[in-house]
Amino acid sequence: MALQDKDRIFTNLYGYQPWNLAAARARGDWDNTKALMERGRDAIIQEIKDSGLRGRGGAGFPTGMKWSFMPKESKDGRPSFLVINADESEPGSCKDREIIRHDPHKLIEGALVAGFAMGARAAYIYIRGEYIREAETLFAAVAEAYDAGLVGKNASGSGYDFDVFVHRGAGAYICGEETAMIESIEGKKGQPRLKPPFPAGAGLYGCPTTVNNVESIAVAPTILRRGAGWFASFGRENNKGTKLFQISGHVNKPCVVEEEMSIPFSELIEKHCGGIRGGKDNLLAVIPGGSSVPLVPAEQIWDAPMDFDGLRAVGSGLGTAAVIVMDKSTDIVRAISRLSYFYKHESCGQCTPCREGTGWMWRVMERLRKGDADVQEIDMLWNVTKQVEGHTICALGDAAAWPIQGLIRHFRPEIERRIAEKGDALREAAE
Repeated sequence: MALQDKDRIFTNLYGYQPWNLAAARARGDWDNTKALMERGRDAIIQEIKDSGLRGRGGAGFPTGMKWSFMPKESKDGRPSFLVINADESEPGSCKDREIIRHDPHKLIEGALVAGFAMGARAAYIYIRGEYIREAETLFAAVAEAYDAGLVGKNASGSGYDFDVFVHRGAGAYICGEETAMIESIEGKKGQPRLKPPFPAGAGLYGCPTTVNNVESIAVAPTILRRGAGWFASFGRENNKGTKLFQISGHVNKPCVVEEEMSIPFSELIEKHCGGIRGGKDNLLAVIPGGSSVPLVPAEQIWDAPMDFDGLRAVGSGLGTAAVIVMDKSTDIVRAISRLSYFYKHESCGQCTPCREGTGWMWRVMERLRKGDADVQEIDMLWNVTKQVEGHTICALGDAAAWPIQGLIRHFRPEIERRIAEKGDALREAAE
């Protein structure tokens, strides 16, 4: 059962209407936000918990629980902060961009409500450096909200003071990791911090901080207005709500679409993307959650529910729901080699397994792509990915290892074929 228009949270996803405050209000944003805040901090957090909302940035941690980790009151006078992750540098992911470009007031109102629930003094929205026009829109929308008294002193007439700052990144993928993002906002080199201390204890400027994805924050006011039960009515147990899916690659109509969680992959593609290019039988593999999750071959993905548990069951993950579709024209080894180059390029170099391993894995991938290798090296590459995975401060090591593991797991015969063909060609030439 597909999502109906009346249940869509992002009603201006495609920008058919203006993004400005007047249009946003006509769509229902900023509608008596003061009343939402008057419910009280505990009630707001409880409603978000009851809704089953899980973080939309990739890890899928329960949002209400994350909010509840923030200290109730400051014992030492330190303020609390909300940091909103709009860095969105994951290859294939482009949903937050549409929210900021066409519906920025949903995000700003969500920041106020979420910030109030956590007792945060201000929100810092960290936007990806390459998002030039999106940042311009966001700066303008924040200015509109200040001028209308919706944020700032006595925000929305609630008696609560709350500031919103927009901070532009400079194009580093690693700054999408929450602690590297905090370092970057502080003006330092974007490198992940060791945890603990976790951001909820000591984050931005050493103060209690929660980092959330744009989509996680932007849906909060709608959940509060329409009720946790409404949001929880979509999707399977433990995978609740609506979700923005971004589908790219070999489909007839690539798109970003809001759908309910747990929709089968086949329905998502047939209904919104006009099917696979060349038909269902032409599908080779799918990367279902952005470039850092393992690929899934066609026969396993077709009926899989698009949610956290459904994709874990097929050895991958939902991630940001950036669905990269590859048909049989794809050189699958080359595609994964290109991703391994991306992770080599974006490693911050802090941890030895990642700094040395990402470059090594890419070089071996390039040799496998050309067939310039020995069959034993496939197992050696697998072992190295296992030494990188789980041995780094942040998840970039995992993100570099998983695409290669997925390739070896499902397409090992293709790699072996290249090696054999190259060997045959060399023997022929020698003879």
